[in-house]
Amino acid sequence: MPDELFVDPYIDQRTGILGNLVGASTYDELRNAEGEFVALRMNEFLSKPIPRVTGTLDDFCMLHRALFQDIYAWAGRIRTVEIRKNVEGAEFFLPSANIAMGIGWAQGELRRDNMLASLPSQKFVERLAYHYDNYNFIHPFREGNGRVQRLFWTLLCHDAGYDLDWRLVSGEENDEASRLAAEDRDYGALERIFTQIATPCDPNTPINSGIVTVGHLPGIVGE
Repeated sequence: MPDELFVDPYIDQRTGILGNLVGASTYDELRNAEGEFVALRMNEFLSKPIPRVTGTLDDFCMLHRALFQDIYAWAGRIRTVEIRKNVEGAEFFLPSANIAMGIGWAQGELRRDNMLASLPSQKFVERLAYHYDNYNFIHPFREGNGRVQRLFWTLLCHDAGYDLDWRLVSGEENDEASRLAAEDRDYGALERIFTQIATPCDPNTPINSGIVTVGHLPGIVGE
């Protein structure tokens, strides 16, 4: 179907932005509302007993619903359209029909690495970069993928004995590292990011909610 005939069902045709539950009619209004509600829901989520995540589709849907339930009626449901970064030359993420299969495969790879548990630092960042790229290519939701993935890896890596401080990485760094991994199979930039933001931790201590970026990383739009 030609692009000009495609109508994105997630877009409010009156406003040109994603349909939402907060009455936002401009991009800035929606972004501000997202930031406020996601911050509240993130803190709420981390203040309660945290479920153990293992990389299933149910995990990602649960996290997306927890963060975006106030914003989107479809929070927690996988996308039904094809998406890509809003930059020239960007490639499409995994086709929507293959999302469940893609996450099943990615989780199988993660299980083979024992959920990253008991790995020395260098091996940990190498394997995290590989698995991060696997999941990033899936992008299962119409919006909010970056925030859900950052929360997911924060939870899983904490259980594995490492905390990730996302405040130490910029949106530009994250975008470029993800692009190199996806297009060139070059994980070096992701490995450098994780070397910078990962520190050993006691899995039995509570997660510091401050280390999880609650809104967009600086420079990232549509995450």
